[in-house]
Amino acid sequence: MSGLFGDDPPADDAPPLPPNGASDGPGLFGDALPEAPAAPVEQVAAYRVLARKYRPATFDDLIGQDVMVRTLRNAFATGRIAHAFMLTGVRGVGKTTTARIIARALNCIGPDGNGGPTADPCGVCANCTGILADRHPDVVEMDAASRTGVDDVREIIEATRFRPMAARTKVFVIDEVHMLSRNAFNALLKTLEEPPPHVKFVFATTELRKVPVTVLSRCQRFDLRRVRVAELAAHFSGIAEKEDVRIAPAAVDLIARAADGSVRDGLSLLDQAIAQGNVDADGMIGAESVADMLGLADREMAFDLLEAVLDGKPAAALAITDKAHERGADLGTLLQDLLELVHTVTRLKSVPGLAESAELAEAERVRGAGLAQRLTVPALARVWQMLLKGVGEVETAPDRRAAAEMVLIRLCHVSDLPTPGDLVRRLTSEGGSGGNGAPAPSGGGGGGGARAVAGGGMVAQAAAGPAMPRNFREVVALVAERREALLHAQLLHHAHLVRFAPPVIELRPDASAPRDMAPKLARLLQEETGQRWTIALSAAPGEATLAEQGLAADTARRADAAVHPLVRTIMELFPGARIDAVHDAGVDAYGLPVDAVPEISLGEPEMPDFAPPDADFADDEMMEPD
Repeated sequence: MSGLFGDDPPADDAPPLPPNGASDGPGLFGDALPEAPAAPVEQVAAYRVLARKYRPATFDDLIGQDVMVRTLRNAFATGRIAHAFMLTGVRGVGKTTTARIIARALNCIGPDGNGGPTADPCGVCANCTGILADRHPDVVEMDAASRTGVDDVREIIEATRFRPMAARTKVFVIDEVHMLSRNAFNALLKTLEEPPPHVKFVFATTELRKVPVTVLSRCQRFDLRRVRVAELAAHFSGIAEKEDVRIAPAAVDLIARAADGSVRDGLSLLDQAIAQGNVDADGMIGAESVADMLGLADREMAFDLLEAVLDGKPAAALAITDKAHERGADLGTLLQDLLELVHTVTRLKSVPGLAESAELAEAERVRGAGLAQRLTVPALARVWQMLLKGVGEVETAPDRRAAAEMVLIRLCHVSDLPTPGDLVRRLTSEGGSGGNGAPAPSGGGGGGGARAVAGGGMVAQAAAGPAMPRNFREVVALVAERREALLHAQLLHHAHLVRFAPPVIELRPDASAPRDMAPKLARLLQEETGQRWTIALSAAPGEATLAEQGLAADTARRADAAVHPLVRTIMELFPGARIDAVHDAGVDAYGLPVDAVPEISLGEPEMPDFAPPDADFADDEMMEPD
């Protein structure tokens, strides 16, 4: 039987046609028929970095921002939703993410399309999916870092006049809002103060101080804090488990510390650690590979270096730095790691209970607590000060490695030096001073080891009640106790005592003393003692002021201390040392010996027979009130 066009059908034993309809015979114009295109190869989906893949979609997904989440949840529950929010914090803590969650919470309509504003958006309605995909027409995001002008803000102001096209509320998210110009901020103020009911603003910034106060006062402010290391480590471990990646806890701790409170930074580092593919024999990403990636020394190496320095072993310390340098670690950064470690050990020394805290890594809880038991706070403070100075030296040195090694060598040699207290005891026991029975010099400052008790006993006696002051110094101390700072300064620096015979005080004021000094003193003494006082002004020279007497006494104490055998020995051992202050428990707040104060009889007052011809009588009844 012929075919459709009169040709014979193919015989049963004819060879099969080639696949895909191709033919071995000639084509329509005598050439071979083209081969049919092969089936399309399935394209590999573009990789999404962890920071985008695990971006929080709800308030519950945000970590480390419990206060803000609680406040926003209550606001949605009670309907007290602000018209403008200001989100501030360091990079990567979730400011823009929070803004998008707020936009979804405002516009979610639920799976059935009948829902209202909620703190738990459904994630499946048209508004939620559109906002998640960054393609919703009623949620406008503007980067103020690139659009800083007033014209850009005017576009937003113009858009607020129109109602939303698809959503319930128009949301304007302005990132890095502090970059707006002054004119742009001014243009925004009126709309921000009285926005239409269908408009909300969400601002995000890392530089809150650059935002005008007039803008801040119109916003509800939330400070997103840095996420703690423990929270970051737990979060990163959970993501690694979801990604089916094995990573050592110590490696996660390194990433969490390097993130410096930023979730996004930490996820980027975790992405990099996974991508480098450097795993151990068990298929796990170790701390050493992460430290290599970060260019840091691992925590154990930092502990080894600190112990070598504290034990005074420069060879061991330099061997560790050589190893760190070979691995690519910057030795200036290594010194900063030591600074952080010394701070941690000092905290453990001050608060031993921190050794049980989950905030600290395992190495710090174990080795750090051991170092804290060994070391004293003065020793840790000395290491801290030397490292702090050394970090500055490294930053300015032409060779960072050489400068860092010199700092460590200095620390090694300082480790076996005695503290100042130990040095004094050693010199004393060797006969430098007190060991040979040499008496302390006069003037109250020779011992050099006593600290003054501020005010001596005079202030307490003068303030104890209506007790009569026994001398002029007690009068001045009483004025200080009453917190009359200006009058106290005047009496201390401008009043020369001529005669003290309670209830009469005769003074010669300096030319710079105010005219109301005497009546003020008389009223204060009467209030304190219940007795009328007379302050007579005299032209007699009188004593030096208390400030002048104290300065002279301090100079004498310094001179006595300078010739003391113990002090001279210390000066010889430490070139460049100086006597900064001489403390003596036997002096009062004015630097004068307490025992040298003469007491005045409190019997019948000793009245002067007559005043000098040129004296003015200063009595509180004769003076006009202030």
